[in-house]
Amino acid sequence: MDSIISYTKNIAFAKRFFGFSFAILGVTMLLLTGSLFALIFIIIGLGLNVAEGSEINLSAKTFRTFNSLFGFKTGKWKTIPNFEYISVFKTKESQTVRVVSAETTHKYDIILVNLFYNRNKHFTFYKTDNKEDALEVANHFKLALGIDILDATEIEKKWL
Repeated sequence: MDSIISYTKNIAFAKRFFGFSFAILGVTMLLLTGSLFALIFIIIGLGLNVAEGSEINLSAKTFRTFNSLFGFKTGKWKTIPNFEYISVFKTKESQTVRVVSAETTHKYDIILVNLFYNRNKHFTFYKTDNKEDALEVANHFKLALGIDILDATEIEKKWL
């Protein structure tokens, strides 16, 4: 049996609600009018319900990032490199919203769980805004892969 560690980013309730609403509207329009324009609403609705994630298959020694729609995952499996350590890293992520004549950028803190290999290359496995959640995921990898955790969420970095 395969031993797979998998994490999927949760979709916000509002995004999921609007996704289902657009999809239902599109299907209704398609059935009532037969218009191909309705396909745009279906595609937008389905697109809003796509979740991102990552998984590692410890038995087959492979990993992938994937997109998931209603539990169906798509993504290419790659061979696991020799991971050296896990880093729990705090950074800022920004999101820019543009309208015709205005633009705003919202910055927020995010914590990344990175698996490092070949000295400085890394694979970002998990994103969250909760430090305890990130450390729990990192500890899971520590136990599964037998590697150390570097906590880089504070100014003073420390090995766990």
